[in-house]
Amino acid sequence: MPLHHNVFFSLKDDSPEKIESLLGAIDKYLTHHDGVLHCSGGKLVSDLARPVNDHDFQVGLNVIFETREQHDVYQTAERHLQFINEQKENWDKVRVFDYQS
Repeated sequence: MPLHHNVFFSLKDDSPEKIESLLGAIDKYLTHHDGVLHCSGGKLVSDLARPVNDHDFQVGLNVIFETREQHDVYQTAERHLQFINEQKENWDKVRVFDYQS
């Protein structure tokens, strides 16, 4: 059963340079892990502003794993931990939404 791992980053410095740095780190460190069916990061679409749209983030991450077990391995993988160590200083708030389908 696939596990969907969605992460929303609110940044201390939300300059275009810092947003691009985070997106580059997503591409560098979070893609191509075993069991990943899909991995992508992207910027908030600010003009989608219905009352239900949440704008409390600048960058979103979507990773879909084949299984829960592969997600669990990813959480302690060296490249994932390196991503966190290099980027975490600019994170004001990180929200994670995981579900299986």
